[in-house]
Amino acid sequence: MPAPPPPVLAPRRKTRQIKVGSVGVGSDSPISIQSMTTTPTTDINATLQQIAELATAGCDIVRVACPSADDAEALPIIAKKSPIPVIADIHFQPRYVYAAIDAGCAAVRVNPGNIRKFDDQVKEISKAAADAGVSIRIGVNAGSLDKRLLDKYGKPTAEALVESAVWEASLFEEHDFHDFKISVKHHDPVVMVKAYEMLAERGDWPLHLGVTEAGPAFQGTIKSATAFGALLAKGIGDTIRVSLSAPPVEEIKVGTQILQSLNLRPRKLEIVSCPSCGRAQVDVYTLADEVTEGLKHLTVPLRVAVMGCIVNGPGEAREADLGVASGNGKGQIFVKGEVIKTVPEELIVETLLAEANRIADEMGENPDENSASAPPVVTVS
Repeated sequence: MPAPPPPVLAPRRKTRQIKVGSVGVGSDSPISIQSMTTTPTTDINATLQQIAELATAGCDIVRVACPSADDAEALPIIAKKSPIPVIADIHFQPRYVYAAIDAGCAAVRVNPGNIRKFDDQVKEISKAAADAGVSIRIGVNAGSLDKRLLDKYGKPTAEALVESAVWEASLFEEHDFHDFKISVKHHDPVVMVKAYEMLAERGDWPLHLGVTEAGPAFQGTIKSATAFGALLAKGIGDTIRVSLSAPPVEEIKVGTQILQSLNLRPRKLEIVSCPSCGRAQVDVYTLADEVTEGLKHLTVPLRVAVMGCIVNGPGEAREADLGVASGNGKGQIFVKGEVIKTVPEELIVETLLAEANRIADEMGENPDENSASAPPVVTVS
Protein backbone atom coordinates (compact mmCIF):
# COMPACT_ATOMS: atom_id res chain seq x y z
CA MET A 1 0.00 0.00 0.00
CA PRO A 2 1.35 3.45 -0.82
CA ALA A 3 2.07 5.67 2.16
CA PRO A 4 -0.66 8.22 2.89
CA PRO A 5 0.19 11.84 2.10
CA PRO A 6 1.66 13.75 5.04
CA PRO A 7 -0.81 15.84 7.04
CA VAL A 8 -1.21 19.55 6.34
CA LEU A 9 -2.72 22.24 8.53
CA ALA A 10 -5.51 23.16 6.12
CA PRO A 11 -6.68 22.28 2.61
CA ARG A 12 -5.67 24.64 -0.16
CA ARG A 13 -8.04 27.48 -0.88
CA LYS A 14 -9.77 26.75 -4.20
CA THR A 15 -8.67 29.04 -6.99
CA ARG A 16 -8.84 29.29 -10.73
CA GLN A 17 -5.91 27.71 -12.53
CA ILE A 18 -3.38 29.54 -14.71
CA LYS A 19 -0.15 28.59 -16.43
CA VAL A 20 3.24 30.27 -16.24
CA GLY A 21 4.86 28.49 -19.13
CA SER A 22 4.99 24.84 -18.14
CA VAL A 23 4.24 25.53 -14.47
CA GLY A 24 0.68 25.41 -13.23
CA VAL A 25 -0.31 28.00 -10.65
CA GLY A 26 -3.43 27.61 -8.54
CA SER A 27 -4.97 25.19 -6.09
CA ASP A 28 -4.81 22.28 -8.56
CA SER A 29 -1.00 22.59 -8.72
CA PRO A 30 1.78 22.35 -6.13
CA ILE A 31 2.88 25.64 -4.59
CA SER A 32 5.75 26.95 -6.70
CA ILE A 33 8.85 28.84 -5.62
CA GLN A 34 10.05 31.92 -7.44
CA SER A 35 13.06 34.21 -7.32
CA MET A 36 14.49 37.08 -9.33
CA THR A 37 17.84 37.46 -11.06
CA THR A 38 20.26 40.09 -9.78
CA THR A 39 22.41 40.26 -12.90
CA PRO A 40 21.93 42.96 -15.54
CA THR A 41 19.42 41.48 -17.96
CA THR A 42 21.53 42.81 -20.81
CA ASP A 43 24.30 40.44 -19.70
CA ILE A 44 22.61 37.43 -21.22
CA ASN A 45 25.26 34.85 -20.31
CA ALA A 46 25.44 35.95 -16.66
CA THR A 47 21.66 36.02 -16.40
CA LEU A 48 21.26 32.56 -17.89
CA GLN A 49 23.99 31.22 -15.61
CA GLN A 50 22.22 32.60 -12.56
CA ILE A 51 18.91 31.15 -13.77
CA ALA A 52 20.63 27.76 -14.11
CA GLU A 53 21.89 28.03 -10.52
CA LEU A 54 18.41 28.92 -9.31
CA ALA A 55 16.85 26.02 -11.21
CA THR A 56 19.39 23.62 -9.71
CA ALA A 57 18.50 24.91 -6.23
CA GLY A 58 14.80 24.18 -6.83
CA CYS A 59 13.43 27.40 -8.31
CA ASP A 60 10.30 26.82 -10.42
CA ILE A 61 9.82 30.27 -11.99
CA VAL A 62 12.27 33.15 -12.39
CA ARG A 63 11.67 36.87 -12.83
CA VAL A 64 14.04 39.18 -14.73
CA ALA A 65 14.07 42.96 -14.70
CA CYS A 66 13.23 44.88 -17.85
CA PRO A 67 13.74 48.60 -17.15
CA SER A 68 15.15 49.57 -20.58
CA ALA A 69 14.99 48.89 -24.30
CA ASP A 70 18.31 47.06 -24.12
CA ASP A 71 16.86 44.71 -21.49
CA ALA A 72 13.82 44.11 -23.67
CA GLU A 73 16.10 43.16 -26.57
CA ALA A 74 17.75 40.50 -24.39
CA LEU A 75 14.47 38.85 -23.40
CA PRO A 76 13.94 36.61 -26.48
CA ILE A 77 17.22 34.73 -25.96
CA ILE A 78 16.78 34.48 -22.20
CA ALA A 79 13.20 33.23 -22.51
CA LYS A 80 14.21 30.66 -25.12
CA LYS A 81 17.26 29.27 -23.33
CA SER A 82 16.09 29.41 -19.72
CA PRO A 83 15.46 25.97 -18.17
CA ILE A 84 12.49 27.37 -16.21
CA PRO A 85 9.69 29.80 -17.17
CA VAL A 86 10.70 33.47 -17.28
CA ILE A 87 8.58 36.37 -16.03
CA ALA A 88 9.44 39.85 -17.28
CA ASP A 89 9.27 42.49 -14.56
CA ILE A 90 7.80 45.70 -15.98
CA HIS A 91 7.60 49.14 -14.39
CA PHE A 92 6.99 52.65 -15.70
CA GLN A 93 7.06 51.94 -19.46
CA PRO A 94 4.00 50.07 -20.77
CA ARG A 95 5.63 49.37 -24.15
CA TYR A 96 7.89 46.82 -22.47
CA VAL A 97 4.82 44.75 -21.56
CA TYR A 98 4.23 44.16 -25.27
CA ALA A 99 7.94 43.61 -25.87
CA ALA A 100 8.03 40.91 -23.20
CA ILE A 101 4.99 39.18 -24.66
CA ASP A 102 6.53 39.27 -28.13
CA ALA A 103 9.81 37.95 -26.69
CA GLY A 104 8.15 34.72 -25.60
CA CYS A 105 8.23 35.28 -21.85
CA ALA A 106 5.96 32.92 -19.95
CA ALA A 107 4.37 35.76 -17.99
CA VAL A 108 4.61 39.47 -17.32
CA ARG A 109 4.56 41.15 -13.93
CA VAL A 110 2.95 44.58 -14.06
CA ASN A 111 2.80 47.13 -11.26
CA PRO A 112 -0.28 49.26 -11.93
CA GLY A 113 0.82 51.87 -9.40
CA ASN A 114 3.82 53.00 -11.42
CA ILE A 115 2.95 52.34 -15.08
CA ARG A 116 1.73 55.46 -16.82
CA LYS A 117 -1.99 55.36 -17.63
CA PHE A 118 -2.01 51.61 -17.02
CA ASP A 119 -5.78 51.31 -16.66
CA ASP A 120 -6.28 52.81 -20.13
CA GLN A 121 -4.19 50.02 -21.67
CA VAL A 122 -5.67 46.97 -19.99
CA LYS A 123 -7.76 46.11 -23.06
CA GLU A 124 -4.72 46.05 -25.37
CA ILE A 125 -2.56 44.20 -22.83
CA SER A 126 -5.29 41.62 -22.30
CA LYS A 127 -5.61 40.95 -26.02
CA ALA A 128 -1.86 40.69 -26.58
CA ALA A 129 -1.41 38.35 -23.62
CA ALA A 130 -4.39 36.18 -24.55
CA ASP A 131 -3.26 35.86 -28.17
CA ALA A 132 0.21 34.75 -27.03
CA GLY A 133 -0.96 32.49 -24.19
CA VAL A 134 0.92 34.61 -21.65
CA SER A 135 -0.29 35.08 -18.08
CA ILE A 136 -0.05 38.24 -16.01
CA ARG A 137 0.82 39.00 -12.42
CA ILE A 138 -0.86 42.06 -11.00
CA GLY A 139 1.74 43.15 -8.49
CA VAL A 140 0.49 45.71 -5.98
CA ASN A 141 3.25 47.02 -3.70
CA ALA A 142 3.11 49.19 -0.61
CA GLY A 143 6.01 51.25 -1.94
CA SER A 144 4.35 52.12 -5.25
CA LEU A 145 0.66 52.36 -4.50
CA ASP A 146 -1.52 54.54 -6.70
CA LYS A 147 -1.55 58.13 -5.41
CA ARG A 148 -5.34 58.19 -5.33
CA LEU A 149 -5.39 55.35 -2.84
CA LEU A 150 -2.65 56.89 -0.74
CA ASP A 151 -4.71 60.05 -0.56
CA LYS A 152 -7.79 58.06 0.41
CA TYR A 153 -6.21 55.87 3.12
CA GLY A 154 -3.30 58.07 4.19
CA LYS A 155 -0.79 55.23 3.87
CA PRO A 156 -0.52 51.79 2.23
CA THR A 157 -2.90 49.91 4.51
CA ALA A 158 -4.11 46.39 3.88
CA GLU A 159 -7.42 47.85 2.72
CA ALA A 160 -5.65 50.12 0.23
CA LEU A 161 -3.63 47.25 -1.22
CA VAL A 162 -6.71 45.10 -1.62
CA GLU A 163 -8.77 47.88 -3.18
CA SER A 164 -6.04 48.45 -5.77
CA ALA A 165 -5.76 44.74 -6.58
CA VAL A 166 -9.50 44.15 -6.86
CA TRP A 167 -9.91 47.17 -9.11
CA GLU A 168 -7.17 46.06 -11.49
CA ALA A 169 -8.52 42.51 -11.52
CA SER A 170 -11.96 43.83 -12.48
CA LEU A 171 -10.47 45.69 -15.45
CA PHE A 172 -8.86 42.54 -16.84
CA GLU A 173 -12.02 40.52 -16.24
CA GLU A 174 -14.07 43.20 -17.95
CA HIS A 175 -12.12 42.33 -21.09
CA ASP A 176 -12.62 38.58 -20.50
CA PHE A 177 -9.00 38.01 -19.46
CA HIS A 178 -8.66 35.70 -16.47
CA ASP A 179 -5.14 34.29 -16.73
CA PHE A 180 -3.63 36.34 -13.94
CA LYS A 181 -2.50 35.99 -10.37
CA ILE A 182 -2.26 38.75 -7.79
CA SER A 183 0.21 39.84 -5.15
CA VAL A 184 -0.31 42.50 -2.46
CA LYS A 185 3.12 42.91 -0.90
CA HIS A 186 4.06 44.91 2.17
CA HIS A 187 7.23 45.03 4.26
CA ASP A 188 5.23 44.51 7.47
CA PRO A 189 4.19 40.85 7.85
CA VAL A 190 1.08 41.79 9.86
CA VAL A 191 -0.22 44.16 7.18
CA MET A 192 0.76 41.71 4.46
CA VAL A 193 -1.09 38.79 6.09
CA LYS A 194 -4.19 40.89 6.64
CA ALA A 195 -4.16 42.04 3.00
CA TYR A 196 -3.92 38.50 1.62
CA GLU A 197 -6.64 37.24 3.95
CA MET A 198 -8.95 40.01 2.76
CA LEU A 199 -8.05 39.41 -0.88
CA ALA A 200 -8.67 35.67 -0.56
CA GLU A 201 -12.24 36.44 0.49
CA ARG A 202 -12.90 38.70 -2.50
CA GLY A 203 -12.28 36.29 -5.36
CA ASP A 204 -10.83 32.99 -6.56
CA TRP A 205 -7.64 34.45 -8.04
CA PRO A 206 -4.37 32.55 -7.55
CA LEU A 207 -2.20 34.46 -5.09
CA HIS A 208 1.55 35.05 -5.16
CA LEU A 209 2.88 35.54 -1.62
CA GLY A 210 5.68 37.90 -0.76
CA VAL A 211 6.93 40.16 2.02
CA THR A 212 8.53 42.95 0.04
CA GLU A 213 11.85 44.45 1.16
CA ALA A 214 11.99 41.80 3.88
CA GLY A 215 15.60 42.68 4.70
CA PRO A 216 18.95 40.90 5.18
CA ALA A 217 19.05 37.12 5.24
CA PHE A 218 18.28 36.53 8.94
CA GLN A 219 15.57 39.18 9.32
CA GLY A 220 14.05 38.46 5.92
CA THR A 221 13.90 34.75 6.62
CA ILE A 222 12.06 35.30 9.90
CA LYS A 223 9.60 37.80 8.43
CA SER A 224 8.88 35.64 5.39
CA ALA A 225 8.53 32.41 7.37
CA THR A 226 6.18 34.14 9.82
CA ALA A 227 3.96 35.66 7.15
CA PHE A 228 3.97 32.67 4.80
CA GLY A 229 3.34 30.26 7.67
CA ALA A 230 0.32 32.24 8.83
CA LEU A 231 -1.20 32.21 5.34
CA LEU A 232 -0.18 28.77 4.11
CA ALA A 233 -1.49 27.28 7.36
CA LYS A 234 -4.92 28.52 6.23
CA GLY A 235 -4.48 27.21 2.69
CA ILE A 236 -3.82 30.68 1.22
CA GLY A 237 -1.02 30.98 -1.34
CA ASP A 238 -0.21 29.37 -4.67
CA THR A 239 3.31 30.58 -5.39
CA ILE A 240 5.90 32.29 -3.16
CA ARG A 241 8.98 34.46 -3.34
CA VAL A 242 11.20 35.02 -0.31
CA SER A 243 12.71 38.49 -0.82
CA LEU A 244 16.14 38.67 0.81
CA SER A 245 19.06 41.06 0.62
CA ALA A 246 21.17 38.03 -0.19
CA PRO A 247 22.12 35.93 -3.24
CA PRO A 248 18.89 34.69 -4.88
CA VAL A 249 19.79 31.02 -4.35
CA GLU A 250 19.37 31.70 -0.63
CA GLU A 251 15.77 32.72 -1.34
CA ILE A 252 15.14 29.30 -2.87
CA LYS A 253 16.66 27.50 0.10
CA VAL A 254 14.45 29.39 2.54
CA GLY A 255 11.32 29.00 0.42
CA THR A 256 11.93 25.29 0.00
CA GLN A 257 12.40 24.82 3.72
CA ILE A 258 9.21 26.74 4.52
CA LEU A 259 7.15 24.53 2.22
CA GLN A 260 8.81 21.33 3.41
CA SER A 261 8.24 22.29 7.05
CA LEU A 262 4.50 22.61 6.35
CA ASN A 263 4.39 19.35 4.34
CA LEU A 264 3.54 21.39 1.24
CA ARG A 265 6.57 20.06 -0.64
CA PRO A 266 8.11 16.59 -0.24
CA ARG A 267 10.76 16.61 2.46
CA LYS A 268 14.33 15.76 1.52
CA LEU A 269 17.24 15.91 3.94
CA GLU A 270 16.13 16.96 7.43
CA ILE A 271 18.56 17.42 10.29
CA VAL A 272 17.00 17.03 13.74
CA SER A 273 19.45 18.41 16.30
CA CYS A 274 19.12 19.54 19.89
CA PRO A 275 19.84 23.14 20.94
CA SER A 276 22.35 21.86 23.50
CA CYS A 277 22.22 22.58 27.21
CA GLY A 278 24.12 21.92 30.41
CA ARG A 279 23.44 18.19 30.03
CA ALA A 280 25.32 17.93 26.73
CA GLN A 281 28.60 16.04 26.92
CA VAL A 282 29.65 16.56 23.29
CA ASP A 283 29.95 19.58 21.00
CA VAL A 284 26.48 19.41 19.45
CA TYR A 285 26.88 22.64 17.44
CA THR A 286 29.95 21.38 15.60
CA LEU A 287 28.46 17.91 15.09
CA ALA A 288 25.26 19.31 13.57
CA ASP A 289 27.11 21.76 11.30
CA GLU A 290 29.54 19.12 10.04
CA VAL A 291 26.78 16.58 9.37
CA THR A 292 24.68 19.19 7.55
CA GLU A 293 27.61 20.23 5.38
CA GLY A 294 28.61 16.64 4.67
CA LEU A 295 25.10 15.63 3.55
CA LYS A 296 24.03 18.74 1.63
CA HIS A 297 24.35 16.87 -1.67
CA LEU A 298 21.66 14.32 -0.78
CA THR A 299 18.27 14.57 -2.47
CA VAL A 300 16.58 11.64 -0.70
CA PRO A 301 13.94 12.05 2.05
CA LEU A 302 16.26 11.30 4.96
CA ARG A 303 15.84 12.38 8.58
CA VAL A 304 19.09 12.48 10.56
CA ALA A 305 19.06 13.13 14.31
CA VAL A 306 22.13 14.64 15.99
CA MET A 307 21.50 14.59 19.74
CA GLY A 308 23.78 15.59 22.57
CA CYS A 309 22.56 13.84 25.73
CA ILE A 310 20.72 10.80 27.05
CA VAL A 311 17.46 12.59 27.97
CA ASN A 312 15.87 13.04 24.54
CA GLY A 313 18.70 11.68 22.44
CA PRO A 314 17.83 7.98 22.23
CA GLY A 315 14.15 8.65 21.57
CA GLU A 316 14.82 11.17 18.78
CA ALA A 317 17.53 8.98 17.27
CA ARG A 318 15.16 6.01 17.18
CA GLU A 319 12.46 8.05 15.43
CA ALA A 320 14.86 9.21 12.71
CA ASP A 321 16.11 7.19 9.74
CA LEU A 322 19.61 7.68 11.07
CA GLY A 323 20.78 9.24 14.29
CA VAL A 324 23.26 9.54 17.09
CA ALA A 325 22.67 9.82 20.83
CA SER A 326 25.85 11.23 22.32
CA GLY A 327 27.31 11.24 25.82
CA ASN A 328 30.53 10.64 27.74
CA GLY A 329 32.63 11.30 24.66
CA LYS A 330 30.97 8.68 22.49
CA GLY A 331 27.86 8.17 20.42
CA GLN A 332 25.34 5.40 19.83
CA ILE A 333 24.53 5.20 16.12
CA PHE A 334 20.91 4.32 15.31
CA VAL A 335 19.60 3.13 11.92
CA LYS A 336 15.82 2.74 11.62
CA GLY A 337 15.49 2.69 15.40
CA GLU A 338 18.15 0.09 16.10
CA VAL A 339 21.61 0.67 17.61
CA ILE A 340 24.16 -0.60 15.11
CA LYS A 341 27.36 0.54 16.82
CA THR A 342 28.91 2.80 19.42
CA VAL A 343 31.80 5.03 18.32
CA PRO A 344 34.06 7.60 19.97
CA GLU A 345 33.12 11.26 19.55
CA GLU A 346 35.80 11.90 16.94
CA LEU A 347 34.26 9.24 14.67
CA ILE A 348 30.61 10.28 14.99
CA VAL A 349 30.52 12.54 11.93
CA GLU A 350 32.48 10.13 9.77
CA THR A 351 30.19 7.26 10.75
CA LEU A 352 26.98 9.22 10.20
CA LEU A 353 28.08 10.40 6.76
CA ALA A 354 29.02 6.87 5.72
CA GLU A 355 25.71 5.43 6.91
CA ALA A 356 23.70 8.24 5.32
CA ASN A 357 25.36 7.69 1.95
CA ARG A 358 24.84 3.94 2.25
CA ILE A 359 21.12 4.44 2.94
CA ALA A 360 20.85 6.89 0.03
CA ASP A 361 22.57 4.39 -2.27
CA GLU A 362 20.10 1.70 -1.24
CA MET A 363 17.28 4.08 -2.08
CA GLY A 364 18.85 4.50 -5.52
CA GLU A 365 18.74 8.28 -5.36
CA ASN A 366 22.18 9.37 -4.20
CA PRO A 367 23.64 11.59 -6.94
CA ASP A 368 27.30 12.18 -7.48
CA GLU A 369 28.25 14.81 -4.90
CA ASN A 370 30.04 17.09 -7.35
CA SER A 371 27.43 17.00 -10.08
CA ALA A 372 24.61 17.68 -7.65
CA SER A 373 26.06 20.96 -6.45
CA ALA A 374 27.23 22.37 -9.76
CA PRO A 375 24.63 23.83 -12.13
CA PRO A 376 25.15 23.53 -15.86
CA VAL A 377 27.09 26.31 -17.52
CA VAL A 378 24.92 28.17 -20.02
CA THR A 379 26.54 30.43 -22.59
CA VAL A 380 25.36 32.25 -25.65
CA SER A 381 27.86 32.84 -28.41
